[in-house]
Amino acid sequence: MNAPTLRLILGDQLNPLHSWFAAPSDDVIHVLIEMRQETDYVLHHAQKILAIFAAMRAFAGQLREAGHRVHYVAIDNPSNRQTLPANLDALIVAHGAGAFEYQQPDEWRLDAQLADYARGLSIPARMVDSEHFYTTRSEAAELFEGRKQWLMEHFYRAMRRRHQVLLEGDKPVGGQWNFDHDNRKPWPGTPAEPRDPRPRHDHSALWQTIEAAGVASFGNPQAGNLPWPLDRAEALAQLDAFITDALPRFGDFQDAMSTRGWRLFHSLLSFALNTKMLSPREVVARAEAAWQAGQVPLAAAEGFIRQILGWREYVRGVYWARMPAYAEANALGHDRPLPAWFWTGKTKMRCLAESVGQSLEHAYAHHIQRLMVIGNFALLAGLDPAEVHRWYLGIYIDAFEWVELPNTVGMSQFADGGLLATKPYVSSAAYLDRMGDYCKGCHYDKKARSGSHACPFNALYWDFFDRQRERLGNNHRLGMVYRQLDKMEGNTLDALRTQAASLRERLDSL
Repeated sequence: MNAPTLRLILGDQLNPLHSWFAAPSDDVIHVLIEMRQETDYVLHHAQKILAIFAAMRAFAGQLREAGHRVHYVAIDNPSNRQTLPANLDALIVAHGAGAFEYQQPDEWRLDAQLADYARGLSIPARMVDSEHFYTTRSEAAELFEGRKQWLMEHFYRAMRRRHQVLLEGDKPVGGQWNFDHDNRKPWPGTPAEPRDPRPRHDHSALWQTIEAAGVASFGNPQAGNLPWPLDRAEALAQLDAFITDALPRFGDFQDAMSTRGWRLFHSLLSFALNTKMLSPREVVARAEAAWQAGQVPLAAAEGFIRQILGWREYVRGVYWARMPAYAEANALGHDRPLPAWFWTGKTKMRCLAESVGQSLEHAYAHHIQRLMVIGNFALLAGLDPAEVHRWYLGIYIDAFEWVELPNTVGMSQFADGGLLATKPYVSSAAYLDRMGDYCKGCHYDKKARSGSHACPFNALYWDFFDRQRERLGNNHRLGMVYRQLDKMEGNTLDALRTQAASLRERLDSL
């Protein structure tokens, strides 16, 4: 028998349609490894660890059933060295491997680690494409070469044309590229939030194994009833349910927030997409086909497709163009630690109690909760963007650094100084009240700017723009904000400054 090739499969590379798996071979051994290196680099939500390990185990089982050779290293295996290089060294020796191959990692730290490891091997080593994304790592950088700001809309239109999505000739269907303006309705409670289509699995035994191995985590594991897909078949069933039950209303209410519905009309497909159980191409194709068949409005299909073909590919391009320095970006010099309630959800601000509490319970929050509630507060309060980034990376089931970091550091915290976002995405209580029902029954008064019961968002909002006038005062998208600020009488602004300073000093007790 020839010396086998050892092929590494990472926990976010669970794509059974990859060309690696076209036909089994006795000369290839596929390796999957659960390890503390990956559970411990940030503190992760319990569901994230559990769902990835469970899906990895299911994937290994499917490969074996298809006739592939598989070596699986469980978290509690006595032979587990708990780091990637040490485990690979041991496996290469154990199998007498004559070559090593791996799919292109999506995270910079793993890409650097594996490239360094491969260079040091005495056997041939090769990296292959993950066969998942529309674009290469460098495609966005090439498109934006020479431009100071990387506008997603420019990228999105280029992707639509290149991949012939929602086009009539070279023009967008419906006469416009972007229907975002039509997708900003608050949800009145009807139509009803569709049923949650995700499967349920009892992973209690696996969770006991993870805990016994000493893995730290936070959030509700829901180990006995975990609601995340194990494999591609379950992910496809979830996609079917979304297209039929939720996508028709997704456009109208994609920015809505409500205490009566934690997912509303969002797909919950990002975990399956980011672990590569689903291909972005098939998801986009299904959404476009549903519009063509008259099953969903154009604004809904376009808004959903923009998130995948546009935003998802765009932030990946930003990530690979700007790492590793991007992770340390802090253009506004914010340095406050996260309030304790980021880990408990116990705050008197109802919008944050709901959004953080939901994140702890479900390992998920939709994009407006992430951006305009949690991220909004973090930016206004001056929280350290690196800490905010690590929290987002740990808490969300779909958070892998290539997609989470630009969303947090760039879009949410404006810590890149405006490379990604044309303005800071912040608001006072008025926006939160307009788009949801969180303000109803809140301890704080949504209309008050000062006083013990004034909504913290209000004073923090005006104080933020006051403090950042030198940097943001000439931003053309903020002209109305600064005109309003200029109209405030001196004592009004002084009161806001005093209120905001007091709030920032007692974040834990808000």
